[in-house]
Amino acid sequence: MPELSHRRRMLVLAICCMSLLIVSLDSTVLNVALPSMRKDLHASVAGMQWTIDAYTLVLASLLMLAGSTADRIGRRKVFMAGLVLFTLGSALCSVAPSLETLIVFRMVQAVGGSMLNPVAMSIITNTFTDPRERARAIGAWGGVVGISMAAGPVVGGSLVDSVGWRSIFWINLPVGIAALLLTLKYVPESRAAKARRPDPVGQLLVIALLGSLTYAIIEAPQKGWTSAEILLFASVAAASLIGLLVYEPRRSDPLIDLRFFHSAPFSGATVIAVSAFAALGGFLFVNTLYLQDVRGMSALGAGLYMLPMAAVVCVLPPLSGRVVATRGPRIPLLVAGVAMAASGLMFALFDAETDNALMFTGYVLFGLGFGAVNAPITNTAVSGMPRSQAGVAAAVASTSRQIGQTLGVAVIGAVLAAGVSGAGSSGGIGPAGDFVAASKPAWWIITGCGVCVLVVGALSSGRWARGTARRTAELLEGAATAGHGPAAGRPGARTDGESGGGPGGRSGNGPGGQSSSASTRA
Repeated sequence: MPELSHRRRMLVLAICCMSLLIVSLDSTVLNVALPSMRKDLHASVAGMQWTIDAYTLVLASLLMLAGSTADRIGRRKVFMAGLVLFTLGSALCSVAPSLETLIVFRMVQAVGGSMLNPVAMSIITNTFTDPRERARAIGAWGGVVGISMAAGPVVGGSLVDSVGWRSIFWINLPVGIAALLLTLKYVPESRAAKARRPDPVGQLLVIALLGSLTYAIIEAPQKGWTSAEILLFASVAAASLIGLLVYEPRRSDPLIDLRFFHSAPFSGATVIAVSAFAALGGFLFVNTLYLQDVRGMSALGAGLYMLPMAAVVCVLPPLSGRVVATRGPRIPLLVAGVAMAASGLMFALFDAETDNALMFTGYVLFGLGFGAVNAPITNTAVSGMPRSQAGVAAAVASTSRQIGQTLGVAVIGAVLAAGVSGAGSSGGIGPAGDFVAASKPAWWIITGCGVCVLVVGALSSGRWARGTARRTAELLEGAATAGHGPAAGRPGARTDGESGGGPGGRSGNGPGGQSSSASTRA
């Protein structure tokens, strides 16, 4: 790909950030619209779970496939296809006549979304070849997530209250069309020197695993945990997991290279990403229903109430990223775990929902925890990985985030639905006292997620963990030198999310891990 002018590179970055903005904003504005959608479409709590999880489930299942396809046939082609599908899916969601059609159209959105974020990151890393400039670009990219977290509840609340919930999907249309036209004119085509071969069996096993597991968790409260249908889907999930563990190591170019998990930092980053984003998904789901259905707030009022959390999430990542760049990921991970666990405890032990001062304190603590955790996740995942594998490791970390949010909404929503049903509210949302009591198990789960971030963060960022990462890198590099395995023939080939950072990921050039610090230095 020819070297682009500085102005052209900035324009490419802006286009990629536009795609991230609509995908990130879509999930945050949807949360404040859930109660309005539930009433209009006569949906249960499980139905609302599916409007979120249908999207995150498809997204998680297809992220790695989209990245490898873009490497093979062209990143700009796949990126443009993603913009078309996401924009089309948004238009269809805005006119969905029923809950079932809305869920289907959300899945169309997700297919498009899976082609946007990983491919946009790959476009950025191939456009910005200077390591310092690349780090700044990734920093700007990461900052968009914070902006969407802060703006989403307010924008979504304003639209829902003034126009209706269908309008939250309209905002994607002009941005998607503009990004498509600008991509066509300004984004150059690029491909990987040697892309990974397709792994259709592995891809089908991943879809079967995530889909059947999510279905079993969401539907179990209504159909019974021991019903034949739930047991069948749970069995499919177990069989799919066993299939992945048996089949993937036999492939020379697998969808998921299980040898990565020999590295404690990589395994830790996967667990931390699942835990942190499960807590986020559950936190937003429970709070949205409580503020609007129990307290009777408008969508805008609920969005404004959650601004303390969103503001901290918007401000903190650059500071966390700077600490990651200078001191490593350990301190931000410990801070994140303590803050998220403390937030969950305030609701689980002290009924923080019933007191505004306690509730806002809980919101700020959760924002502190989530704002601190995002920067070190990718850094921890790629720590010690050889250059040719850094992008794949970052892609797995991104997939783990989506899996976490999917499971968080599924598990915490199922626990909440079971508690509300047990309180005798017939599938609806009951009085404040009933809801607070029914949500306690959900808050204990969120507390457990915070504790998991704390413990795993401590274990995966010490000297022993760095040693396992070094040995894993030697194993992967040895396979590449011998001419076999996933890294064979690809020393230095760029993949999605790779930014050329060396081992350890502390140089400021690593994929994602240093994104926030880069934006601060800029």
